[in-house]
Amino acid sequence: MGNKILIVDDQYGIRILLHEVFQKEGYTTYQAANGMQALEIVRKHRPDLVLLDMKIPGMDGIEILKRLKEIDRDIKVIIMTAYGELDMIQETKELGAMMHFAKPFDIDDLRAAVKKLLIS
Repeated sequence: MGNKILIVDDQYGIRILLHEVFQKEGYTTYQAANGMQALEIVRKHRPDLVLLDMKIPGMDGIEILKRLKEIDRDIKVIIMTAYGELDMIQETKELGAMMHFAKPFDIDDLRAAVKKLLIS
């Protein structure tokens, strides 16, 4: 497969879970705990897809998404939101996010969505 996925979430447990799931699927994964790390990884490694949490200290998901698209306007982004952030979803779509998942999400649904986006 060879596709590269960046996981951006300030929660260590979620990053590790997603890292393990997608590595088993054959993807190269990168992890970032904040926006600055995420942008640095995108510049350096050019991932094909970003799994982006909305609630991140320092730089929120909207700002990260805007900056990701400045670096690579074709980068595919899946948003991960908690229940209270549903109002942000429309804005993320307008900024180019492909889809979103509300936490807690079904890992099999997320895996299928990633596969579908990376094939297209």
